Amino acid sequence: MSKKTIIIVIAAVLMVALGVGGYFYWSKKLKTNTGNGSEAAGPAEKLTESATKGVLPSIQTNPLENKPDINPADKANPYTNIKTNPF
Repeated sequence: MSKKTIIIVIAAVLMVALGVGGYFYWSKKLKTNTGNGSEAAGPAEKLTESATKGVLPSIQTNPLENKPDINPADKANPYTNIKTNPF
């Protein structure tokens, strides 16, 4: 084997090793960060609840439930109850 081939093989092995090592490092780091995130969210949620308490209106009804019928196209067709031929 020539010197150039040996250098290419060593570089490829190092790249693969660095990729695998980086993957395990980042996956471990993400696991530790997500575990502590739930503890920090507690005070923020309490603050949001106390800030919006009694301020936001409750939306229980549909505002368009009793809307007027202003579409003239609904009344334009006198043939609404006619059976059509399926063939």
